Parts: sequence; structure tokens; C-alpha cells
Amino acid sequence: MLNFTAYASLFAVALGAATILPMQSEPVLAGLLVSGKFSWVALLIVASIGNTLGSVINWFLGRGIERFRDRRWFPVSEKTLERSSRWYHKYGKWSLLLSWMPLFGDALTVAAGVLREPLLTFTILVFIAKTGRYVVLTFATLKLMS
Repeated sequence: MLNFTAYASLFAVALGAATILPMQSEPVLAGLLVSGKFSWVALLIVASIGNTLGSVINWFLGRGIERFRDRRWFPVSEKTLERSSRWYHKYGKWSLLLSWMPLFGDALTVAAGVLREPLLTFTILVFIAKTGRYVVLTFATLKLMS
């Protein structure tokens, strides 16, 4: 039961961290890696899928609530969304490879929804970006442990 709880917790934190919620998944992943009780491959896969799905939530938010962008409760500030939209217009779908970046990456995934990036293209590029970040973190953590 402990294994399931650990993997489910990592998934939930990774998913939440990719949305507008103020969460970080990196310390959770690193802690589980350091414990040595879990498969690093399984942790990497769970974190990557959770974080990618969190970004898909942002994409849907962008698609569905763009008309409310001037409201105070809108999840991304007008300034951040405008900057992300300019970046997205300039570099296109390839800018999604920066979706792993704190703050800016979340806004970029919302902007992709607002700008109607196809979901399949979005998901593939975001998965590559998110997995790449977790691969670097995983191998850096494992290297420090050895």
C-alpha cells in the first residue's frame, strides 16, 4: 500500500504543480529517489504523466475561459498571458518545449489553449519538455547519491 500511496502522491503533486496551483513536484520526486525504495523509472514515468496532464488542464482552461481574461480571478495575469502569447506567436508550437519553466511555462500552456494549438501537438511537445526536466533531475539526484 505504501508504494501505491507514494506513486499516487507524486502523480497528484506533479499534476498540481503543472497547473496554476502553487506546488512543486521536484522535491517530492527527489525525496522518493533518495529513499531508494522506489523504481526510478516508475517515478520518472508517473511524474512525467502527471505533470503533462496538469498542463493539459491549463490548455483546457485557455480554451474555455479566455473570454474571462479581464476578470480578477483569471488564473494567469494579463501581463503574463500577453508576454506568453507574444512568445507563442513568435516561436509557435516549439515554444511549448519551454513549458517546464516555472511560472512562464504555466502561462505558456494556457496561451496555447487560448491560441487553439491542436491538443495532440500540444501534448506531445509538453510531454517531451516535462519528461526532459524530470530526466535531468532524476539523473542529477542519482548521481549525487552515488
